Amino acid sequence: MKKLILATLLLTSIAIQTTAQTKKPSAPAPATAARVNKLFEKWDKPTSPGCALSVIKDGRILYKRGYGMADLDHDIPITTTSIFHVASVSKQFTAASIALLAQQNKLSLDDPVRKYVPELPDFGEPITIRHLIHHTSGLRDQWALLGLAGLRYGLDRIADSDVLDIIARQKDLNFRPGEKYVYCNTGYTLMAVIVARVSGQSFREFTDANLFRPLGMKNTHFRDDFAEIVKHQAYGYVPAGNTFRVGATNFDTTGATSLLTTVEDLALWDQNFYDPKVGGAAFLDQMRQRGKLNTGETINYAFALNLVKYRGLPIEEHSGADAGYRAHLMRFPDQRFSVAVACNAGPVDTGLLSRNVADIYLEGKFKDAPTPPETPALALTEAQLHGKAGLYLDWESGDSVRVLLKDKKLSIQAGGQDLELRAISETRFRVAGRPGELQFETGATPRLIRMDEFGGKTVYDFAPPFEMPANQLSEYAGDYHSEEIEPVFRLQIQGGKLMLARLKYRAVPLQPVARDAFQTNSGIIRFTRNPQNQINGFVYNMGRIRNFRMKMAGR
Repeated sequence: MKKLILATLLLTSIAIQTTAQTKKPSAPAPATAARVNKLFEKWDKPTSPGCALSVIKDGRILYKRGYGMADLDHDIPITTTSIFHVASVSKQFTAASIALLAQQNKLSLDDPVRKYVPELPDFGEPITIRHLIHHTSGLRDQWALLGLAGLRYGLDRIADSDVLDIIARQKDLNFRPGEKYVYCNTGYTLMAVIVARVSGQSFREFTDANLFRPLGMKNTHFRDDFAEIVKHQAYGYVPAGNTFRVGATNFDTTGATSLLTTVEDLALWDQNFYDPKVGGAAFLDQMRQRGKLNTGETINYAFALNLVKYRGLPIEEHSGADAGYRAHLMRFPDQRFSVAVACNAGPVDTGLLSRNVADIYLEGKFKDAPTPPETPALALTEAQLHGKAGLYLDWESGDSVRVLLKDKKLSIQAGGQDLELRAISETRFRVAGRPGELQFETGATPRLIRMDEFGGKTVYDFAPPFEMPANQLSEYAGDYHSEEIEPVFRLQIQGGKLMLARLKYRAVPLQPVARDAFQTNSGIIRFTRNPQNQINGFVYNMGRIRNFRMKMAGR
């Protein structure tokens, strides 16, 4: 009898434990779900791509839903088990792989990269694995380099070998290792190569065995063969007038990108940051270790996690954007709350959507008001607005901002549209509905300072209106080449304009902005002259590529 009672009690205990483990949290109040669904309303249509969402609290999914279509060709809707390419959200799994190998003493974060990738040129100072993790290596970004080399993103198939080939040809860095933080996909591709060479497995095999299978992420893998069939995947799309066209990735390279996953599987990865089945507590500490510059300055970027604050609360996040795909994974560690968003529509701002979802669920828990605060814009006079409109250039990165003045209002051009600037003082402005600020400095050397929501800033110099007589353009015409890429850049005069033509790309006009300086659709070209005052080459700065030099044929 005692045995029967004990057995009954044991079975009852097991049943209770099982129920506790499998019990699903109560569904959110209809009003809460309705507010969340309203955020995705634009994309929740049978004629549009859309998004998948999971809202996670204490290791459980509070709310999940799909919006829009995964496949417009076959009218297949998005669900929370639809598989998305999540672009740079991939990077935290690459960093995690390196951290695991370091735990196993199979490599050191301070090892020089050339120890494992001898194809990398010797730039005079060692680039370490730690530099790659924190984007402080100074390496030029692979996508921009491959574009210069004639490969078209999304059209030409790109493999790891293409990245290694172009990196092996480089003669210079953007900056000394450790000097600056500039986001660089190249570093994460090299890290995936290192994982494969150290482990003796492909990067896909290593991550399957050491990350995804242990965490039960059954619908997740790194795609290293673009031609493989993947069931239930969502196809990427970009706008095309009143409809959409396919915006697909077309590469076999991994590490920087190429993770296929679901928002439900991302919830399992998120839970590992509270209950570390993979790596343990030391692994989590490593993943949260911020990078440092040579000066000792600490940056926000850890192991593919941006450690910043939103409305006064610490968050850990990373976005992804490739072709027609957008993704974001954001964690509030103190609140044990996370949001995962994956979309197959190019225009979606997944970071903003994630924050808006958090605004709903964490209402009353934030320390700061919504950003930007909803305060009326100051009305400035024409005299106060005078002198602020015009072109502003960041000569180092090649980035530019054009400020327009119309109907006594300032705006900036971005993404093919004019965005209104709302004055918060005579010199400080916010872009309507966007975080961060713009500050104008007038005087002898006018400047525009763009400050993001995390304290980062970019300084742009005012470029006074500049006109160049058409008959002076001819001295810049000619063929330009570089040892670092194969294609020739051909500068020609067409219709009174200096045009840049190169392999597989349409010719684009060069807009003069100063003597020997021209703006392109992607950066700034500054021409160089020999002792005879003849044009003999140019230096191209374009975002994640700096000081890229080309020589004029015959000079």
